Amino acid sequence: MTGNWDEYQQSEKPALDLFKTLGYKVYDQLDKDFLELPARESEHQVILIEELKSALKRINPWINENNLNKAVNEIRPARLKANSLMAANEMIYDKLINHISLQQDIGHGKKNQTVKYIDYENLDNNSFIAINQFRVKGKETIKPDITLFVNGLPLAVIECKNNTTCNEPEEEAINQLRRYQNIRSDDIEEGAEELFYPNQLLVAAWGDSAFSATVGAPAQAYKGWKDPYPYNKDSLKELLGKEPTGQDILLFSLFKKDRFLDIIRNFTVFEDKGNAKVKMACRYQQYRAVQKAVERIKNAESLEDRNGTVWHTQGSGKSLTMLFLALKLRRMKEIGNPTMLIVTDRVDLDEQISGTFKKCGFPNPERAGSVKDLKELLSSEAGRTIMTTIHKFQEYEREKYPVLTERENVFVMADEAHRTQFKDLASNMRRALPNAAYIGFTGTPIDKESRSTLRTFGDYIDTYTIEESVADNATLPIKYESRLAELHVEDRTLDEVFDQTFHRYSDEEKQKIKEKYATENDIAEASSRIKTIALDIIKHYAEKIAPFKAQIVAVSRQAAVRYKEAIDDLDGPEAAVLISGGHNDEGLLKKYSVDNDQKSRIVERFKNPHSSLKIIIVCDMLLTGFDAPVEQVMYLDKSLKEHNLLQAIARVNRVYPEKNYGLVVDYYGVFDNLKKALAIFNPSDVENAVTPIEDEKPRLEANHREVMKYFKNIDMDDLEACIEQFEDEEKRNDFKNDFKDFAKSMDIIMPHPIADPYRGDLYKLSKIHIAVRNRYRDDSIDIKGVGEKVKKLIDDHIRASSVRVLHDPVSILDEKEFEETLDDLKSDKAKASEMEHAIKKEINVQMDENPVYYKKLSERLEEIIEKRKNNQMSLLEQIGEMKDIINDMRTVQSKAEKLGLNKKEFALYELLLNEREKEEKGKVAEEPGEYTTGEGSDEPYINKTVKEVTQNIFYDLSEFTKIDLWRQKTEVLQKMRKTTKVHLIKYDEFKQKYESLTNKIIKLSQNIFMF
Repeated sequence: MTGNWDEYQQSEKPALDLFKTLGYKVYDQLDKDFLELPARESEHQVILIEELKSALKRINPWINENNLNKAVNEIRPARLKANSLMAANEMIYDKLINHISLQQDIGHGKKNQTVKYIDYENLDNNSFIAINQFRVKGKETIKPDITLFVNGLPLAVIECKNNTTCNEPEEEAINQLRRYQNIRSDDIEEGAEELFYPNQLLVAAWGDSAFSATVGAPAQAYKGWKDPYPYNKDSLKELLGKEPTGQDILLFSLFKKDRFLDIIRNFTVFEDKGNAKVKMACRYQQYRAVQKAVERIKNAESLEDRNGTVWHTQGSGKSLTMLFLALKLRRMKEIGNPTMLIVTDRVDLDEQISGTFKKCGFPNPERAGSVKDLKELLSSEAGRTIMTTIHKFQEYEREKYPVLTERENVFVMADEAHRTQFKDLASNMRRALPNAAYIGFTGTPIDKESRSTLRTFGDYIDTYTIEESVADNATLPIKYESRLAELHVEDRTLDEVFDQTFHRYSDEEKQKIKEKYATENDIAEASSRIKTIALDIIKHYAEKIAPFKAQIVAVSRQAAVRYKEAIDDLDGPEAAVLISGGHNDEGLLKKYSVDNDQKSRIVERFKNPHSSLKIIIVCDMLLTGFDAPVEQVMYLDKSLKEHNLLQAIARVNRVYPEKNYGLVVDYYGVFDNLKKALAIFNPSDVENAVTPIEDEKPRLEANHREVMKYFKNIDMDDLEACIEQFEDEEKRNDFKNDFKDFAKSMDIIMPHPIADPYRGDLYKLSKIHIAVRNRYRDDSIDIKGVGEKVKKLIDDHIRASSVRVLHDPVSILDEKEFEETLDDLKSDKAKASEMEHAIKKEINVQMDENPVYYKKLSERLEEIIEKRKNNQMSLLEQIGEMKDIINDMRTVQSKAEKLGLNKKEFALYELLLNEREKEEKGKVAEEPGEYTTGEGSDEPYINKTVKEVTQNIFYDLSEFTKIDLWRQKTEVLQKMRKTTKVHLIKYDEFKQKYESLTNKIIKLSQNIFMF
């Protein structure tokens, strides 16, 4: 209870206090002045029906009783015909946003009338409620820490953790939220997913901070919310009366009443990704940028004042920001029925953004198919959303481009605004739409010399830098390394490159070759050079990157197909070329060119982490707008600079499990002078955009020092001595974190020679790390997050070891193997430690299935440990006493049989025996002698009354558990409770406490009747 109370004080109570401040009606079940909860038919019901009905009447005052009930049933989770949580969630979301239609006569005959569940225009017409410990029955009974209701609908769930008692509070909270939703595993049925059918936001909170996500989200999708814009920390401090924590900032930013409804309505989308549907809500920089853009449009004193530029670094969700802004503008009454024009400068980007809008359900986006088509769309009525490339603003005649519309409610959003938007074609666009608002979006910073984007679109509306994105874990840091420097082309004389590439040839042969290879490109395409690099790529990929994926960027189409041939000839990983074809292509170019359908299939395979396609080879394709999180490395053999360089390398910065960084391997020499390649930018804008892999060395050294401090004056080859260092749980947790930091640094640097001096310690530390986890049965100690390469290296190293303590811990129920484990341990102290933690683990595993019996064993163990600590017992005596506990655990079945019971009945017998008012003290079940099953033991004491009640209740309850989904059926559970009470009330021993005892029996039944 103490741990839960700490959790309440640290996270849950502050959250509830904040909701009170925000005007929510708060039901705090741990408060002495607790208000009675709103009525529900049962704990299976997730909607507060009376609250919903009341809201429907307020918002739709004309509605009659019949339609009121229909509206309620339309949104009740139990009535939805959906085949998955996500499908049900999307169905309800559609009703919340687009409302429903019901027929009713309100004075002009029976017509379809719009019924709204939420009043987005009039905030006070809605009710906002926060309830803690809201019990919901599903496949199991869950009690989320806080559930937020809008008009009786559970639209948010918050799980709180105590960051002083949890090793990984955010991880535990997120895992619990995923369990509640029943999305952790296809093999396990758990949680109560109907609570999440109407859900819009999920929060994992731990006092100091909090992360949020949407229904169905994987753990890595949960992110923080750092900026409460338009508020700041000072204004929040004044509002809350205290210094705001990270938890306060997130909860305020998401759940302030008007913001909560705004996020639901304008900042939430569903997107098709492959065969799956994904739900996404905005992140703080997206919300901030959209709000700033809207404010600028609303407050502009002139048409030009509406314009501006949004710089959000690549990988941070720029396309979605455009979508959210379009949704927001579409609903702004003061600008009428606006026309949206989304402009890109590349066909692939046009396809990507059009796809995003369509996949996210944006109403009727239209893609201009030609110059003529674009003119017609822009000249037609207002209210369209049009997608186009800038090139469709060209005019083939010599006349000036015509004015297509002079409407002021035309909003142009230009993607990658740093490129062609400000050349001749942009002038045509300006002439065609003279009164439009122009908002430029760019994923790279604006160059310091021309500032051309700012001149074209106006000053910054919002910025989200590379460093901010990495700090938020929205993107990963990018490292680079230069390889085969002798083959670099960039910034070297042609003769130098030529001599190095063809150094094996005679002077006469060189002269003939030189006549053929007259340019840098020619040399970069040389088969001998490409074969050398391909061999290095294969080796580097196997040692450093696999199982992640790779992209090779070649200098030309010819070079791309030669890379493909070389990798195949050298028996490398499966690779595919992505180049467009030309009419006059022949040979390899014709063989490997792809059409759009083939390109789509290759890209789909590449993005699939389980596909055998590991490498794609490109020349120009997929260098912008391509999003494949499984890609970790780009092998760069092409001259790229400035915006093009930043855009290309960002392909590797996407977040993916066990991927700690993105890597660019330079074979061309681009990074030999990085300062020159990025010279057009302000240094502060591109600081740490990409850093040499050698820069990780100081961090590696520091992380190594930190983790080695635990072993001062300890022989690291003495595994037992090392294990003993981590008896204390807090120290174990610190060691786990320090080891992971060191392992991550090694993951970034290996196989670079810098890592070599530390490999031996990595192996030793990984052994200790795993041995500590196994000895103390501490599941929080894992190697998750250290990087796929180091993870495999550690796994292989441990698998090759014959040391038993490094393999999965053995259950004490496996008598032979557990005894062999003890025999392997050299000291009695080690044996006592192994026994103690094995017993604790088994008690923890079995507690729910026989709580009374295992609680008694737990108390015995704690008494033994305390006596030993106080020198009231020798080490050998401690081992002897613990052997007795182990024996009692192994012989539960035989104990039950001696009583004439099975193992499940025995659990119920123990519960009843423990609860009864004993007439004869001394004849109690918990005394070890009473269940002795060895030779010569007396018959065990049996309380015949308790045995009779046990068997009668067990028989009746087991019949109920044969009913399909009995745990979820209220009427079945009610009958089980009634049957149990009928049995208990017959006996004087149980009459006084039959209500509380019934609750315990039903709970026990739900644990022991698992199958």
